[in-house]
Amino acid sequence: MTWLKSRRLHYLLAMTALFFSLMVILRAVFYFGFSEIPSTPDADSGAVLSALGIGLRFDLRLALLMMLPLAALAYLPRFNLLTSAVMRVLAHAYLIVALTLLGLTYILDFGHYAYLGERLNVTALRFLQDTRDSTLMVWESYPVIWITLGLIGGVAGSYWLARIAERKLLQRSAAGISGLQATAGFLICFALFFFAILGRVSNINILNPIPLRWSEAFVSGDRAIGALGLNPVLYFRDTLLIPVSPFDKEKVAEYYPLMAEHLGIPEDQRKDLNFERMVEVQSHKIDYERPPNVVFIMLESLGASRVSSYGLPIESTPNLDQLSRDGWRFENFYVPVTGTAKTIWATFTGIPDVAPTESASRNPLTSHQRTVLNEFPDYRNFYFIGGNAGWANLDGLVQQTIDDLELHEEGDWQSPDVDVWGISDLNLFRESNRILADLPDDQPFFAFIQTAGNHRPFTIPENNGDFQPRTDLSDEELAKFGFRSAAQFNAVRLLDYNVGEYMKWARESDYFDNTIFVFFGDHSNRITTLPHMPAMDQLGLESNHVPHIIYAPRYLKPRVIEDSVGLVDVLPTMAGMLGFPYRNTTLGRDFQMPAPEGERANFVVLQEGPSPIYGMVTKDFLLQMNADGSNASLHDLHSDTPKQDLAAAHPEVYERLFKLARGQYETARYLFYDNVDNKE
Repeated sequence: MTWLKSRRLHYLLAMTALFFSLMVILRAVFYFGFSEIPSTPDADSGAVLSALGIGLRFDLRLALLMMLPLAALAYLPRFNLLTSAVMRVLAHAYLIVALTLLGLTYILDFGHYAYLGERLNVTALRFLQDTRDSTLMVWESYPVIWITLGLIGGVAGSYWLARIAERKLLQRSAAGISGLQATAGFLICFALFFFAILGRVSNINILNPIPLRWSEAFVSGDRAIGALGLNPVLYFRDTLLIPVSPFDKEKVAEYYPLMAEHLGIPEDQRKDLNFERMVEVQSHKIDYERPPNVVFIMLESLGASRVSSYGLPIESTPNLDQLSRDGWRFENFYVPVTGTAKTIWATFTGIPDVAPTESASRNPLTSHQRTVLNEFPDYRNFYFIGGNAGWANLDGLVQQTIDDLELHEEGDWQSPDVDVWGISDLNLFRESNRILADLPDDQPFFAFIQTAGNHRPFTIPENNGDFQPRTDLSDEELAKFGFRSAAQFNAVRLLDYNVGEYMKWARESDYFDNTIFVFFGDHSNRITTLPHMPAMDQLGLESNHVPHIIYAPRYLKPRVIEDSVGLVDVLPTMAGMLGFPYRNTTLGRDFQMPAPEGERANFVVLQEGPSPIYGMVTKDFLLQMNADGSNASLHDLHSDTPKQDLAAAHPEVYERLFKLARGQYETARYLFYDNVDNKE
């Protein structure tokens, strides 16, 4: 078997081992530095080992694929790595480029997971639409210089090892391999290469060999464990190749009767996929002399798990807690899809943003939507944001969708910027309050205030009133309550402090007494584990479950709402409360009106991307499924074992929520285009 002495074979094996070893090291970095599994004592060890094994097979696949260009250069006739200096220069150039791209991809993957809790996928391309803000956020949040130096050092060290292997292996004397030996060696190596690329050696259908796929990493059903089984390069490439269609009209038609009933569309109007209905004045409208003002306050990255009044064992939000005691607190409130841009889209359009890659606000064909807000008669509309509203094309969405909107953004404020997100939240509240306080008393207004401080880089401005960070809790102690660091914990406290200061200023103004204040989080930021909310943690609902408070002491008595309510319902609920007849073309519903499905249910996306995982959530149950309806399961939110599938135990609940989830998903994709306002 003289073919085993081949110089080129030894060199290619050495290069494969080098690439594979690098990825094993990077996998260890991800496991110990970014995954939450090491800090989760009750994680299924068998599932963890299985996922890591799948990940290693993906790493080997990529290592072999990266080796192929070197193999081509090594085995070219006449001019190859053994005979040509030019071929060796090409190999050196390829190694530098390949190693740099590999390292850069892993760096982006680590940052993406730390930020969003998902491995790098095609949805990350949306950040390229906002290059300035994304770049500044990265610069202010991470040690970019040290990361760059680490990348350069890693590439240089790997390249040095590759050159050593080249000198020691390719410059040896020839072994004198016969043609027969070379043929035998090729066939054996090809077979080994085939099985390594396939990623399996058993249960193979030779007529249709199915390679190892990324979906196999998620067999356990645990998102964090599944993340251990992915290779970021291959996973990103796979998500790029998934075909995406805007909507399936046949599916929309199939579920239309169910959705028409769900939305309360009159029977005589249920035709031609019509989703428009007129909602008359409801008996639950509040009594007033002048139409009340409405102020929406979006609480950046604030999940319910961060708020004391929602069960956090340590005090973090005394001001929001007081507002929740004095107003309406929604115990089971959900945003349909996580992410700031997707939350703002759902707020105004009343449609879950199920866009498969970038957020729907970035699609110029769908950015001009109908909104219930335009049904508020004679209201003056404001949008306040401390930074640049061009991020995620939000300015295009809100200015095209909301009639006569007055947008105040970066460059319009007197206060200086403090970080990538613009002026501080405290100054945003201060200057927004001045604008609203100067309005005539007889001018009703709607205002949307978008905070940003509870967000990387977790900046605490030097001039931020008398706010003092807490330093008495270590990172280890805070990790027990779902915080990754003291900076993250204090960012939540700072947001709450700023809300408290704004409410003090508002109470001193003339508009306070006649205003309804609406608070809600847009999503939760990256967490560790949530012992105080096991179902949210284990079922992946923690990012969708956010606080929601409606505060209007003149009009509303304290109340706790247990029903499941969604973000798309907020504007219709406001319209019903204010007593306006209004046209509704969205998936949102006034929560004070009876729900045809009985126990109220809301649509949620648990995992984004071209092949999402989504479902319906009530105050008691979560039903989840794959994009095509496969692998559906039903879970009890109050159970000690929330991961247990209870579909067989509650068949009626399962069937009802399954159909609603499918109908909501297909209808949301369709409404992106059907809800476009084509008026000139």
